[in-house]
Amino acid sequence: MIDPAQLRPPAVDAGAPAAAAARFAAAARPDVAYDVIDTPVGRVVAATTARGLVRLAYEDFGGGLEPVLDDLAARVSPRVLSVPHRLDAVRRELGQYFAGERRAFDVPLDWRLTTPFQRRVLTATAAIPFGETRTYAAISAAAGSPGGARAAGNALGGNPIPVIVPCHRVLHAGGGLGGYTGGLDRKRTLLGVEGALDEPPHLF
Repeated sequence: MIDPAQLRPPAVDAGAPAAAAARFAAAARPDVAYDVIDTPVGRVVAATTARGLVRLAYEDFGGGLEPVLDDLAARVSPRVLSVPHRLDAVRRELGQYFAGERRAFDVPLDWRLTTPFQRRVLTATAAIPFGETRTYAAISAAAGSPGGARAAGNALGGNPIPVIVPCHRVLHAGGGLGGYTGGLDRKRTLLGVEGALDEPPHLF
């Protein structure tokens, strides 16, 4: 990860090589920009690349901010830096969603943290309309693996972009909630926001 202190430009005279200025400019443009965003389901760590949103993680789940940043540094690029304005679109769309003003997200996504099978599962999940639910079996079939409900559940459990890729809309065949990274209270809340549960949403 990039230490912000390392990005402080050195004191140089007018004759400093242009290459030094170029290196500093490059360091100021991280490969992964992140911010921590307050939402009604708690603070989330949002990270984006040139391709799109690559990670959305509940800050209080899995050890906090640093493990998320360490994982991004190891799996995407060590050039990770807090750049809040790069997440403005994500912040705006999440706010609209929780205010009942948005039913689908438009921010581009970077799928590099998913396997091919997981991406098929998550793509099928992203197609579930707002306020509707599907079973794990239905999602596995839509991903091309009939009978693979358990594998689909595992793929959903590792969803790197929850809420925006709505794995909360996938339930057990009998109507049970199943699992959810971030806890079942959050799953109930998200389903309640969408009117998919017969109970009001519990906001954190």
